[in-house]
Amino acid sequence: MEVLKTHAVHGGTLRYLKHDSAATGTPMILSVFVPPGEGPFPVLVWLSGLTCTEDNFTTKAGAYRAAAEHGVIIVAPDTSPRGEGVADDPAYDLGQGAGFYVDATQGPWAPHFRMETYVTQDLIALVDAEFPTTGRRGISGHSMGGHGALTLALRHPDLFASVSAFAPICSPTRCAWGEKAFTAYLGPDRAGWETHDAARLIEAGAARGRFDDVLIDQGDADSFLVDQLKPELLQAAADATGQTVTIRMQPGYDHSYFFMASFIADHVAFHAERLKA
Repeated sequence: MEVLKTHAVHGGTLRYLKHDSAATGTPMILSVFVPPGEGPFPVLVWLSGLTCTEDNFTTKAGAYRAAAEHGVIIVAPDTSPRGEGVADDPAYDLGQGAGFYVDATQGPWAPHFRMETYVTQDLIALVDAEFPTTGRRGISGHSMGGHGALTLALRHPDLFASVSAFAPICSPTRCAWGEKAFTAYLGPDRAGWETHDAARLIEAGAARGRFDDVLIDQGDADSFLVDQLKPELLQAAADATGQTVTIRMQPGYDHSYFFMASFIADHVAFHAERLKA
């Protein structure tokens, strides 16, 4: 693990790190905020959205005051593998910067685009080995990363004790972003897509007895709300299975980091309450 940069913030320490990932076969960069004190601390994993790197949330979300107050480590990885020899696409919603937190099975993506394994194995193992963690963790994210947070929590409930999201892609099998990415990464068989769709997973009972609540904030002025995000599909799945999901429609807010910065403290507190040892 190579430390690229270190910053003091709100009494804690923010580090940018680079390490070699067995999952992606590439170097990966992430940021880790450790609150003041000796620890150990629970961990909140943050997954960012399309076009983002490890830097967007780190510099724009304003999460570290709340993380310092609640004693929570926050980990923000990159959104995809990158570098020479890594497949890419000129479109913003496929390839580098658009990993969708799945393990690709199709060429040319399969050799490196293994973001589900990266987050659930490489990243967690690295953080637990290098930082004073309690071994309890939550997961959150925005847009594509909100999709990732929801689906990884539902697919790996042994790893995550809490889950929340900002403006998540709630049902990628039923929107253009998801259909494009899943066709490329997972192939044309739509039956296999459903295990990476939060609404479909909840419909199948994946959340039953595992999460007391799922907190979602969504701006009602978000330009992607109707065509891409579709929180009503997640709410319908929750209603049908008795899963508690708190979807807060925030009037006047859009899809930007200004929206996240306005409510991130609520999410840190939500996770901190559920990650107490």
